[in-house]
Amino acid sequence: MSFFSYFVSGISLGSIYALIALGYTMVYGIAKMLNFAHGDVIMIGGYVAFTAITTMQFPVWLSICISILACIILGVVIEKIAYKPLRNATPLAILITAIGVSYLLQNVALLIFGSAAKSFTSVVPKFSVELGGVSITGETIVTIAVAVLIVICLSIFINKTKSGRAMLAVSEDKGAAQLMGINVNSTISLTFAIGSGLAAVASVLLCSTYPQISPYTGAMPGIKAFTAAVFGGIGSIPGAMIGGVVLGIIESLSKAYISSELSDAIVFGVLIIVLLVRPTGLFGKKFNEKV
Repeated sequence: MSFFSYFVSGISLGSIYALIALGYTMVYGIAKMLNFAHGDVIMIGGYVAFTAITTMQFPVWLSICISILACIILGVVIEKIAYKPLRNATPLAILITAIGVSYLLQNVALLIFGSAAKSFTSVVPKFSVELGGVSITGETIVTIAVAVLIVICLSIFINKTKSGRAMLAVSEDKGAAQLMGINVNSTISLTFAIGSGLAAVASVLLCSTYPQISPYTGAMPGIKAFTAAVFGGIGSIPGAMIGGVVLGIIESLSKAYISSELSDAIVFGVLIIVLLVRPTGLFGKKFNEKV
């Protein structure tokens, strides 16, 4: 494979990280909480799509819609039951709760589907495009296109719609937003719903590109997507996209030219370097707290 091939593969992988990172960055930006169970929502979305396609024999488009709906419902339920009571809790309490939710989802998947990985049928029609002497698969093209489209639509939604502006207000000051008549609880639930819906989209694209699924499918991509969100500046939608793509390219090139075993360490090492130089990430904002 050529450098260009690895580069395009990295953009595709990074686009998946970006979609997952959007869930992290939205929840943190609005609710100031980190949903570390987000990776397992991805896994659940993949299994829902897998079951709908293979067992129920539903069309691909309907299976994807069912997966998105299931993840939206799951995200809202997690927010209501696990995170809502902890909005004023310490970060440690939130982290422990997130780990508990993560283990719960993983064990539910283990009980239902078993520990063995299952083959996942790609939801993307088989086609490829020749560019610069390199054959680019349909999964790569669709993944990149979907990621770009979602980031654009999400940015428009946040900045141009009433619900989006409510999210911006809640992210700035929950108390002031509530005094302005904004339903903070509904806004935060909507944020979790959108982030979880995006997790389902990322899941079917991830499992189509790497065609298998297991109860641990979302674990490492979730960690790397969180890394991408921090890298780009957590709370920033463009930052999540750029951070995801950059990390995907670094991982792909590291596996190709350095070592597949060291690629993860290199990715996290780059994050550490960036945070040492710019603690808020590439697009993060620095806030001066008044005391």
